Amino acid sequence: MNIIAKLFSPKATSPEKNTTKGLPPLQKTRRGIHIKSSQEIAKMRESAKIVATVLKEISVMVKPGMTTAELDAYAEDRIRQMGATPSFKGYYGFPASICASVNQEVVHGIPNAKKVLRRGDVLKVDTGAYYQGFHGDSCITIPVGKVSKNAAKLIQVAEESLYQGIEQVKAGNSLLDIAGAIEDYVKKHGYSVVENYTGHGVGKNLHEEPSVFNFRTQQIPNVKLKAGMTLAIEPILNAGSKHTRTLRDRWTVVTVDNSLSAQFEHTVLVTENGYEILTDRTKV
Repeated sequence: MNIIAKLFSPKATSPEKNTTKGLPPLQKTRRGIHIKSSQEIAKMRESAKIVATVLKEISVMVKPGMTTAELDAYAEDRIRQMGATPSFKGYYGFPASICASVNQEVVHGIPNAKKVLRRGDVLKVDTGAYYQGFHGDSCITIPVGKVSKNAAKLIQVAEESLYQGIEQVKAGNSLLDIAGAIEDYVKKHGYSVVENYTGHGVGKNLHEEPSVFNFRTQQIPNVKLKAGMTLAIEPILNAGSKHTRTLRDRWTVVTVDNSLSAQFEHTVLVTENGYEILTDRTKV
């Protein structure tokens, strides 16, 4: 689940409460970057594995005629079956265990029993799991049945841009190395990067320092990566304008021009020589 770019502003210091039993209190205070120990990394592998498993299963079960509420119910049941707590449900009051965003919906779409998936839809499913004190977080974009060539290309480039960013992850590189690789790849293919929402650190809290931008910016320090950092890297691409607006439900974000949007996200561990994708769906 991405964050608004200004969430970690210096003024955001008051903790809030989660409304779901099993999740820790929210904390918006800036606490610095948490370098995980080997024991903490082992726990994060388990929470991330749960997320990867759920998304892999959802990716093959999606079909026209299903509702996003059905997908949400399935995800919550599976997360709990594996002994974890949904990270998103109750987070700042979010009412579901997944974000289900369709077509021009960019992020934070609320699952709905009336939201029926149709052939050709572009569905983003973002979910997280809290297990043994640590969160895993990941997002995929799923074509519902056969989609248009334009939609298929957008999905492909969105996923490839994520891996372009991940390839820059290793101790000694910087956040701007990740951001630049993503931005260059996206622009080369004629798409725009959504700038209002970013990736983030992840661990004991769903959203931690640092903010992980998908475009070059001077708004944040160019943090050097260190082994033991865990990052949620999550580029969001629009087929048209990068600009977005939030609907009246105060969660669902859409493109201002109704263009399609796609997103992919992994929880990634920084290592001395590179990276480890903790939410790798090919390993579950």
